Amino acid sequence: MRRPKGIKTKKSVAKRFKISARGKVMSRHSGMRHLLSGKSSKRRRRLGRWKEIHETDVYKIKQSLPFSH
Repeated sequence: MRRPKGIKTKKSVAKRFKISARGKVMSRHSGMRHLLSGKSSKRRRRLGRWKEIHETDVYKIKQSLPFSH
Protein backbone atom coordinates (compact mmCIF):
# COMPACT_ATOMS: atom_id res chain seq x y z
CA MET A 1 0.00 0.00 0.00
CA ARG A 2 1.29 3.46 -0.90
CA ARG A 3 1.85 5.87 1.98
CA PRO A 4 0.08 9.22 1.74
CA LYS A 5 2.28 12.11 0.70
CA GLY A 6 3.01 14.71 3.35
CA ILE A 7 2.58 12.62 6.49
CA LYS A 8 5.64 12.99 8.69
CA THR A 9 6.62 11.53 12.03
CA LYS A 10 6.88 14.04 14.88
CA LYS A 11 10.51 13.49 15.81
CA SER A 12 10.12 14.99 19.28
CA VAL A 13 7.43 12.38 20.03
CA ALA A 14 9.46 9.56 18.43
CA LYS A 15 12.36 10.28 20.80
CA ARG A 16 10.17 10.15 23.92
CA PHE A 17 7.77 7.27 23.26
CA LYS A 18 7.78 3.82 21.73
CA ILE A 19 5.01 1.44 20.67
CA SER A 20 5.29 -2.03 22.17
CA ALA A 21 4.75 -5.22 20.19
CA ARG A 22 1.17 -5.42 21.47
CA GLY A 23 0.45 -1.79 20.61
CA LYS A 24 0.86 -0.16 24.01
CA VAL A 25 2.44 3.31 24.13
CA MET A 26 5.43 3.28 26.48
CA SER A 27 7.65 6.04 27.88
CA ARG A 28 10.41 6.45 30.44
CA HIS A 29 9.83 7.57 34.01
CA SER A 30 10.87 11.05 35.06
CA GLY A 31 13.29 11.66 37.89
CA MET A 32 16.33 9.73 36.64
CA ARG A 33 18.55 12.64 35.52
CA HIS A 34 20.15 13.90 38.72
CA LEU A 35 19.92 13.79 42.54
CA LEU A 36 20.01 9.99 42.38
CA SER A 37 22.04 9.55 45.56
CA GLY A 38 19.05 10.72 47.61
CA LYS A 39 16.75 8.08 46.09
CA SER A 40 16.62 4.50 47.30
CA SER A 41 17.93 1.73 45.07
CA LYS A 42 14.41 0.25 44.90
CA ARG A 43 13.07 3.56 43.64
CA ARG A 44 15.90 3.95 41.11
CA ARG A 45 15.26 0.45 39.74
CA ARG A 46 11.55 1.20 39.34
CA LEU A 47 12.25 4.53 37.62
CA GLY A 48 14.62 2.82 35.17
CA ARG A 49 11.86 0.71 33.60
CA TRP A 50 9.40 1.73 30.90
CA LYS A 51 5.85 2.67 31.86
CA GLU A 52 2.59 2.49 29.94
CA ILE A 53 0.96 5.80 28.99
CA HIS A 54 -2.55 6.56 30.23
CA GLU A 55 -5.27 5.86 27.67
CA THR A 56 -6.35 9.52 27.49
CA ASP A 57 -3.00 10.45 25.86
CA VAL A 58 -2.56 7.41 23.60
CA TYR A 59 -4.60 8.78 20.68
CA LYS A 60 -2.56 11.99 20.38
CA ILE A 61 0.75 10.16 20.57
CA LYS A 62 -0.27 7.60 17.94
CA GLN A 63 -1.36 10.41 15.62
CA SER A 64 2.15 11.85 15.86
CA LEU A 65 3.72 8.46 15.05
CA PRO A 66 1.89 7.50 11.81
CA PHE A 67 4.26 4.68 10.75
CA SER A 68 4.66 2.88 14.06
CA HIS A 69 1.32 1.10 14.43
